[in-house]
Amino acid sequence: MGHRPVRYRRFANTDWEVSEIGIGMMPLSGMYSPIDNNDAVRTLLYAIERGVNFIDAALMYGAGRSHHQIRTALQQDAGNHTVYVATKAEPITWPSTDDHDPDINQLYPAGYLTNEVDRALDQLGLERIDLFQLHCWVPSGTTSRAWLEELHSLQAAGKIDQIGVSMRDHRPEDGIDLAQQGHVASQQVVFNLFDQRPAEKLFRVGETTGTAFIARVPFDSGSLIGNWNPETYQQFEPGTIRHDYFRGWRFDETLRRVEQLKELVAPFYPTLAEAALRYSLSDPAVTSVIPGMANSTEIDLNVAYSDDSTFAPELATALSDHAWPRNFYAPDPI
Repeated sequence: MGHRPVRYRRFANTDWEVSEIGIGMMPLSGMYSPIDNNDAVRTLLYAIERGVNFIDAALMYGAGRSHHQIRTALQQDAGNHTVYVATKAEPITWPSTDDHDPDINQLYPAGYLTNEVDRALDQLGLERIDLFQLHCWVPSGTTSRAWLEELHSLQAAGKIDQIGVSMRDHRPEDGIDLAQQGHVASQQVVFNLFDQRPAEKLFRVGETTGTAFIARVPFDSGSLIGNWNPETYQQFEPGTIRHDYFRGWRFDETLRRVEQLKELVAPFYPTLAEAALRYSLSDPAVTSVIPGMANSTEIDLNVAYSDDSTFAPELATALSDHAWPRNFYAPDPI
């Protein structure tokens, strides 16, 4: 029996039809756990064969490793499939998590984005990047727009097609004014069972301007897959994202809340993972959800949920009591 085809959604005000299940490159770049480059390329090619045509990378993922993996996969695909490549440029210095209004000109000074675009093009082996995003959006960018003017110049030069931004983790409110202005094609934001806030206002404002929304970490870096147990943290490789993110009390509290969610979703879906991904897909403002997928099995599992099913409305109502927005990238209070 053949696989069900992936569903597609229109990307912003373009003619792109992108897969509603995309692939986030952080796991394939080795930032969660060690992975062989050849295995990563095979996974990418399998995803492309399954109809996944939206790939989200970043210059910082594996210090360029994700770009080289994409380059190899696209070379081997040899143009047989339409694939949209998105990438991101991190700021010169990441602002402190308690700095609520950083100066965007300090993060992305004049000429910096041009250099980053050229570096990404070289690593990817492309003449043009489909979607180039600021990896760290801050609200001052809505009034101070030198960054946007520089990216418009790169558009005019044919080096990038569309412009997007990525919200700082767990700050969906930072994108509301930008969505209202409609200056960028897309915003990438955390949207999952724990952080449901984008659906309250950000998505609704973005719908009025045709902003595309890319939902990241639908599985909360693994917790919402639902297969953790009290010993799981010991399996996280020291120095990796998850080992730091869920350190100390954080893992135990996350696991406690995950167990509550598993009990809640059980009458509606066979696994928490299915409920989690279907929830992120359920908002019509979301253009693509980009889980990290490390192998063909994970691709098949996730792509299977691209079937236009309606998310159980009674479950959606009950989930509001389980919202838990938090920023584990911030240090614990002393």
